Amino acid sequence: MEATLTTSRTIFIGDVHGMLDALDALLARLSPTGGDRLIFLGDLVDKGPAPVGVVHRVGELISNPEIETILLRGNHEDKHIRFRTNLALRPKIAREMAQAASELPGFHNTAKDLHWNVLEQAAPFWHDPDLNILAVHGGIPGNLKEFPFDWDTVETLSNSEQQHIKKIWLTRYIDRDTGKFLGRGRETPNDPFWAEVYDGRFGHVVFGHEVFMNGPALFKHATGIDTGAVHGGALTALIVQPDGSRDFLSVSTAAN
Repeated sequence: MEATLTTSRTIFIGDVHGMLDALDALLARLSPTGGDRLIFLGDLVDKGPAPVGVVHRVGELISNPEIETILLRGNHEDKHIRFRTNLALRPKIAREMAQAASELPGFHNTAKDLHWNVLEQAAPFWHDPDLNILAVHGGIPGNLKEFPFDWDTVETLSNSEQQHIKKIWLTRYIDRDTGKFLGRGRETPNDPFWAEVYDGRFGHVVFGHEVFMNGPALFKHATGIDTGAVHGGALTALIVQPDGSRDFLSVSTAAN
């Protein structure tokens, strides 16, 4: 998804994970106004106490015509969407998913159509060539040589090629020799976190997914802003001004 030109702030918000009180507190401090853009980096749901409430709040923001609000698909949104699809088409697989992750039927039984509309409209990424920023939920595999800024072209690719690109929702560690995505727990001590070696080929990447309890993680060509809201850390926003200057705003959840 390409961004439109704006004269106001672009605000990225890290993984909320059901922490509605923290989200409301952060929004109150941000006080978004007409012309601002809000980019949620995904993983609104699971783990925290109010996942449906968080999705509802983001849906309200999306419905506000004065503030451009975009939700990116995270691995947790993707999991819930796949679960809902499997319930309709592959119930055996859905049952297996529910047995492995109890949050799936819990959310499904509570969410209404308006909440599913929010999740299903989540964008795969967000890109602003003027700011030279690419926002994704997870990260960039080292062997991803071209980025599909026109996401519609992904649908024309083979299933294996599509799955390769969709690793942007999941990537943490990559193989030190090939740059290939490594599933969680499959990395060795010599395999780097993707942002440590990312060369900026697709612009500066703003991402969530990986928790940094000590505050935003600053890499040469990437910035991580999942600061562990659901783990007693903080919910963090990265605020980018039209001139490219940047600042962070966080609300602590340690007492929640």
